[in-house]
Amino acid sequence: MKEPSVAELAKYENRSITAYFAVTAKQVRSKKDGAPYFSLTLADRTGQAEGVMWETSGAGEFSTGDIVKVHCQVGRYRDKIQLTLERIRVAEPGSYQLSDFVPSTVYNIDDLWARLNGYVASFTDPYLHALLGSFLDDPEFSAAFREAPAAKGMHHAWIGGLLEHVVSLLGIADLAAGHYPVHRDLLLTGAILHDIGKLYELRWGATFDYTLEGQLLGHITMGVNLIDKRIDAIPGFPPALRVLVEHIVLSHHGKYEFGSPKLPMIPEAILLHYLDDMDAKMQTIQSEFERTVAAGRTPGEMTDYVRAMERPLLDTKAFLAKSGVPSLALEPAAVPVPPSAGNESVVVAEVAESVAVTPVPESEDDEPEEHKAAAEVSESVIEPQFGLFGS
Repeated sequence: MKEPSVAELAKYENRSITAYFAVTAKQVRSKKDGAPYFSLTLADRTGQAEGVMWETSGAGEFSTGDIVKVHCQVGRYRDKIQLTLERIRVAEPGSYQLSDFVPSTVYNIDDLWARLNGYVASFTDPYLHALLGSFLDDPEFSAAFREAPAAKGMHHAWIGGLLEHVVSLLGIADLAAGHYPVHRDLLLTGAILHDIGKLYELRWGATFDYTLEGQLLGHITMGVNLIDKRIDAIPGFPPALRVLVEHIVLSHHGKYEFGSPKLPMIPEAILLHYLDDMDAKMQTIQSEFERTVAAGRTPGEMTDYVRAMERPLLDTKAFLAKSGVPSLALEPAAVPVPPSAGNESVVVAEVAESVAVTPVPESEDDEPEEHKAAAEVSESVIEPQFGLFGS
């Protein structure tokens, strides 16, 4: 983590510092004599602080969303830390870690990537294997996939969030494929590709937002277009299989009112939609439990009313622990992991520890209305310890 962080600024009060921050707000205002000054909000992943720059003539060009290097005096105004800037410029690429300024997955990206590729290596369908390989072996695509957030603010709105989401969804989809008579490779293909349009629907840096194309087309349409181009480059790809892959992506939001162009009409599409729905609900529950504790409430108390769930919630584990009741029955269940690449004979049902999720509570207020309903239902990562199929 960079030093000093916003959370540490109080230790530097009445001192000059040189530091890096993300510009999340920039306003040009006028002093009493009419001269301009900058009113800024500067942030990193630990918080944000207000800043002012009274003399702007020496400032380099910078905009909201930039990572900047500043030299400033740490002070206090109306009982809050305020930075008085003397110099500011856009930080040079390579001089900072983006993860210092925006939330990031708590999991190792290389490990998540290896797990994703392990699932693909276990495929028996050569065409679906080739399709996914065309994406994952593309350096530009893989770099974006490893870094992209899963959303602007609804869920997994952090660097690496999309990959974390997909790997978790693969775990529960693989379990479901062993329980129901479905096409496993098709279901897992849907889990991997259903949100790939978000690589181009969203832009990320110091802040997350929608691209113009994302606003006009949406990630479902953009994702199907990407898939079409990849399939066109695979000789002999069966037209029937193409239709099924496109359908599972087009229909994964499940309902027209949730932004789905089509209703899911094949078992794999129906299953993927409901797994996504379950993911979203379990993620919301976990987020609310953490939000309640962060607000100073005792673990095991009822939460406030949760709009997305239309009810208050109770953390079972915390409640039982508070009541002195043993909760061995709620220990995390073993879940399948994929075979390692190049060892397709390994049985997928071997058990190991699954990817768990540490959500970052986010406000829903900044999400465009047309995205909110769909995101609440279909986009999140499950907490595997809640289990899928009880014995």
